[in-house]
Amino acid sequence: MRCAIFSATALILIGGCAVQGRPFEKVPATPSTAVIYVYRPYHYGSSLLRPPVTCGDEAARIGPGGYHAFVVPAGKTTCEVETETADQVDVDAQPGSYYIREEFGWGALTGHPHLNPIDHDEAQTEIGKCCVQEEPQAGPTP
Repeated sequence: MRCAIFSATALILIGGCAVQGRPFEKVPATPSTAVIYVYRPYHYGSSLLRPPVTCGDEAARIGPGGYHAFVVPAGKTTCEVETETADQVDVDAQPGSYYIREEFGWGALTGHPHLNPIDHDEAQTEIGKCCVQEEPQAGPTP
């Protein structure tokens, strides 16, 4: 039993990704779109939580060690996430790349999500350890 737990832990640490998927790949923006990368560095705390993160009309559930590239039209875009509490970030998305780190703080019944815009240099170090997780889901309808 101990050997199995040790092996699983070693694979996570060596592989760099807690979620299953391809390692980080940059998505090109077009002259009329922006790419908003929402990523979640691996952390054991709140690892079972995967609330949907919505940016524009698209939503994705991001697990620890995962990321999702939201391709949105250029202009103001809101990214949001919700559990017991909610958090949102407004992005003035001009053509190019933007990075948002998803983190969880302590809550009464479940973790409280936080979306934190991150500068390009810091994000490159962190997102490079993440893996793409799943296909996007349709966002909420107005």
